[in-house]
Amino acid sequence: MNEQAQFTFDGCLSCTACMSVCPVMAATPDYYGPKLVGVAHERMHFSQEDIEDSLELCTNCKNCDRTCPSDVKVSTLNMLARAEYFKNHSHTRLDDILAHHESIARKVRRLPLGRHWANLGLRLGGRLHAFKHLGLAKERHLPRYAVKTFYDKFAKLPKQDNFKRRIVFYPGCTGNENEPNIGLKYVELLRKNGIEVLVDEEFVCCGSPMLQGGYLDDVKKHADQNAARLLYWKEKNIPVVCACPSCSLMMKSEYAELFADEKFRVAGDNVYDAGEFCVAAVLSGDLQIKKDRSGTVLYHAPCHLKSQAIGLPSVELLRSAGYTVTVADVDCCGMAGTFGYRQDKYNISMAIGAKLFDIIKNSAAEIIVSDCSSCRKQIYDATGRIAVSPFALL
Repeated sequence: MNEQAQFTFDGCLSCTACMSVCPVMAATPDYYGPKLVGVAHERMHFSQEDIEDSLELCTNCKNCDRTCPSDVKVSTLNMLARAEYFKNHSHTRLDDILAHHESIARKVRRLPLGRHWANLGLRLGGRLHAFKHLGLAKERHLPRYAVKTFYDKFAKLPKQDNFKRRIVFYPGCTGNENEPNIGLKYVELLRKNGIEVLVDEEFVCCGSPMLQGGYLDDVKKHADQNAARLLYWKEKNIPVVCACPSCSLMMKSEYAELFADEKFRVAGDNVYDAGEFCVAAVLSGDLQIKKDRSGTVLYHAPCHLKSQAIGLPSVELLRSAGYTVTVADVDCCGMAGTFGYRQDKYNISMAIGAKLFDIIKNSAAEIIVSDCSSCRKQIYDATGRIAVSPFALL
């Protein structure tokens, strides 16, 4: 059972296990470590007068949580401390942009030809480094909007009449606004196997980018709305399947860790990561993966997938389809959601991912795969190689 994070800090033994696996500490001496930033400040009742400046360097990758022998929710304590900090400090414009991707996209969609004009502005602004004054790394480009969202395209699919079971598919902000075809590939896979796919547009952003930015009140609003939808579908015995590991982790466990309400734990029991659901469906006989593919794949596992303790389901699926898969033996890629977009974090982001980049550059694999859109962007920006979703191959 997940326990609210603020009640776990006294389990800390000061063993430094979290510090030994922290990718940020390995990349820069400026970060003093997870147990100091989150756990120590919770013990000292974090206050305006007692601020650890290196708190801003925590990426919420959760390596510390996975390593802690006492199951202290170290990274979530860090995020709570960050939210406490912003009760008395102002957010920047870049903070707002990176944390509220979904709400900005909705405003853009309301304008005539809004997506076209927005993409033109993003393209020109990127070339001219016009966003540098906001604090965006000049080496980064904000993702372009798809002309039609996942929900728009899903609505055009023919009605599915014959099915043996149902799921609700949650595409996530990036999956809906920027990469709709990945979700459509997943839908196609399930529908071909007689699994009906539903969508629920009352779901909102999971809140992960808001949490990383210190917008805890916004996270709570989104958590309440999403939990209500999860419980609605749970009553109907229909699971909710997430395209993005950060989304599934957020709804499975982070809501429960952040907020003292049992409903979040109960609601989280009805959430599956996309690959996790497929592996379970294969085992139950509801999904068949034909072994009719070939090719060599190098796979990178996202941090937020590993934190769900479900193994590497996409690797199992790709091998079942006939691919030869090698797993990159590394931890965080360094992008960490919105972290790597910031100019003052860019070099740290690249240093964190350096080992992965070397593996990719030296790999003879034909295809690079990762479940996470942030990881895929980081891989492309650092190596020039396009990484794809596993469901683009299945």
